[in-house]
Amino acid sequence: MAKQNKINKLGQLRIIAGKFRGRKLNFPDVDGLRPTPDRVRETVFNWLQADIGSARCLDLFAGSGALGFEAVSRGAAKVTMVELDRQAARQLTENSQLLNAEQCQIEKKTAQQFLSTNHEQYDIVFIDPPYKANLWTEIATQLMSTKCMAENAVIYMECPRKADIPDLPKQWQLEKDKTAGGIRYCLFRINHRDTE
Repeated sequence: MAKQNKINKLGQLRIIAGKFRGRKLNFPDVDGLRPTPDRVRETVFNWLQADIGSARCLDLFAGSGALGFEAVSRGAAKVTMVELDRQAARQLTENSQLLNAEQCQIEKKTAQQFLSTNHEQYDIVFIDPPYKANLWTEIATQLMSTKCMAENAVIYMECPRKADIPDLPKQWQLEKDKTAGGIRYCLFRINHRDTE
């Protein structure tokens, strides 16, 4: 019976809009995995509606894939999902196959490992790490040093509601900042013209 309960410990998320609208996807019960709530996702993709079409997206802490699959559904040309947890990465692969979403690329590694070897440029980057890891500043700095963001790239970031916005590169210009429940979520745009 205990084994059966473990097998059934799957969460479910729903794609809100686009070609996969209404499709439900499973995600595993993994410590620290928090799918972005529907209400927040809807707001975020309203913010991104002018940018998402044909965009190259990078989801650095993909987890459930809520952000990445929503991006594909709404017309992103490519979504790279980076996830270290073996169970979560396997479910991301299964979900991309279920949707026949050839735009998805799953990378089973840490965000830092991926950025250190990546040579592509992305238009939209999603940063929603496990809160207790406190990786926002480290990842932001690495994103800038590896030059993997396209000109005028957009970054979505999630952190705890009560936290201050982390220390970020000055090229990151805050465009949107909202809270919902225990979440603070922000949208930044890169201004590469800002000198060091």
